[in-house]
Amino acid sequence: MKIYTRTGDDGTTGLLGPGRVPKHATRVEAYGCVDELNAALGAARALDEAGWLRAELTTLQGRLFQLGAELAAPDPGALGALERIGDDDVATLERWIDRLDSELAPLTSFLLPGGSRLGAQLHVARTVCRRAERRVVALRQEEAAVEPRLVRYLNRLADLIFVMARWCNMRAGVAETEWKPARR
Repeated sequence: MKIYTRTGDDGTTGLLGPGRVPKHATRVEAYGCVDELNAALGAARALDEAGWLRAELTTLQGRLFQLGAELAAPDPGALGALERIGDDDVATLERWIDRLDSELAPLTSFLLPGGSRLGAQLHVARTVCRRAERRVVALRQEEAAVEPRLVRYLNRLADLIFVMARWCNMRAGVAETEWKPARR
């Protein structure tokens, strides 16, 4: 299979199912942000040399492929053939949050993103996740057929990634930096 097809040279892209849309379409922007999040988590997995979160990050990357495919499939026929993100996936994220958060000190202020290399990369992934969430919300406002569970999943995923960043910083022995508002 060739990596290039030349079909997108006109500024359009194909979806799962019939038809083409402009590459700047809200739907394409939504699943493009999910793809970017997947890459950011892949970078975090590469930095996880100790393997602290390797299994979880690998699972998340697989789920994000599913979520992206669902966003790329507006056609009911194509959508019906896909494995979809469900409420059990959201529940899994919540269990992971609770498990990791139980080892952390309670938050008392906002934190500056950063810390260890892995923690900092997870903070980057968290912000990409929030952007993906915003893009899916925008798509949902345009197309009511976009399931609210996708927004719930991304919302909870951003929470999980934040906790993962804190947890990795704690495991690495890197102190978190609290945000201190400037005094005038």
